[in-house]
Amino acid sequence: MKIMHPAEQIVKIISRIYSNGMTTTSGGNISVIDKNGDIWITPSAIDKGRLSEKDIVCLKSDGSIEGIHKPSSEYPFHKAIYSIRPDIKAVIHAHPPALVSFSIVHTTPDTNILPQAKQICGAIGYADYALPGSEELGDMIAAEFRDSEKMSVIMENHGTVLGGTDLLDAYLRLDYLEFCARTIINARLIGEPRYLSNEQIEQFFRHRNHPIETDDQVRYMSEEHMVRRNICEIVHRASEHGLMTGIYGSVSVRTTENTFHITPADKPCWDLDTNDIVQISDGKAEQGKKPSVSAVLHQRIYERHPGINSVIITQPQYLMAYCTTDVKFNVRTIPESWIFLQDVPVVPFESQADLNTIIPDLLCVNTPALIIENDSFLVTGDKLIQTFDRLEVAEFSAKSLILASPVGQLIPITDDQVEDLRKKFLS
Repeated sequence: MKIMHPAEQIVKIISRIYSNGMTTTSGGNISVIDKNGDIWITPSAIDKGRLSEKDIVCLKSDGSIEGIHKPSSEYPFHKAIYSIRPDIKAVIHAHPPALVSFSIVHTTPDTNILPQAKQICGAIGYADYALPGSEELGDMIAAEFRDSEKMSVIMENHGTVLGGTDLLDAYLRLDYLEFCARTIINARLIGEPRYLSNEQIEQFFRHRNHPIETDDQVRYMSEEHMVRRNICEIVHRASEHGLMTGIYGSVSVRTTENTFHITPADKPCWDLDTNDIVQISDGKAEQGKKPSVSAVLHQRIYERHPGINSVIITQPQYLMAYCTTDVKFNVRTIPESWIFLQDVPVVPFESQADLNTIIPDLLCVNTPALIIENDSFLVTGDKLIQTFDRLEVAEFSAKSLILASPVGQLIPITDDQVEDLRKKFLS
């Protein structure tokens, strides 16, 4: 996050939490502690959808209060967390629906469902019920945060609390933990979630580290700005439609035989702009920029397939249910799904060490997309808009299948009907 006044940071993040449906008009609260020990916090009983900087309250380290409103009634647990954990500089309390679901059945989501969830969210604490706004609740939450490995706590029959090294760090943790919870719930609607061992997760990150050399001789082409702008527009749209999480996923476009442009590593997708996009030419990345960790995989796909000119790797909300169970993603549901995707193969999670070879070998004209177990959905196309269209069709299909699961048994289109589609649209 750019350097901002604490009040400005809070307004920006609470607006995103509210607009993303992770809290209500009156629910939730967030705070930041500054270098002077002053705590800046959202006010009590003020519309979270319309907060401005003047609404933010400052709890001074000397005990005085500055602001035109009362501070959140739950400031005691914010204060308690900062007291017990000097490494935490921001706290978010919200009521995200999926995490509240875990809260009201008195359990926590198992973050071993996805390697990124384990890394981003860490160990999840659990605080027993206490009266909202009470010192008792503050003490219970702070007790969970005494464990330095915990940055997230589920509050029994209430919601969740997350800490961060800054407010962006805390928000990204909230965003991904809610995504993790939704993934588990969707997976349970169609089958049994498949969890990873700690050893598998450690191996995942070892195999994913493929650094790319940098090149100080960047060759800017006439279409450079448009390519970068198109990537940003697609990433923003994917973020808005739940097709991409905050900091996971990559989008690339090939511009010449040996050059492509790709999204950077560790940049929130909603803040992406054209200057962030990384040019990779002849296997070397634009100097001063860090491309997505999957850049080598994108490069191998382009080297192997001259007809592929764009690649998207992401974690869409509903498709992740098929990434994390053994249930087949059956696209023989409606004609459009099969025409756009045909049958979608699955790459085993254990193949992480060889993804840069296995995936280019699997892709072809009749296989534009695939699922990587407990990781992501990968889709390709000639042009970026075609690739994105395929992603949308895949996610809509997955959503329809999941929503159909409590309605009745899936009845796919027949082999004869598939053959008719093949003859008419693909021959």
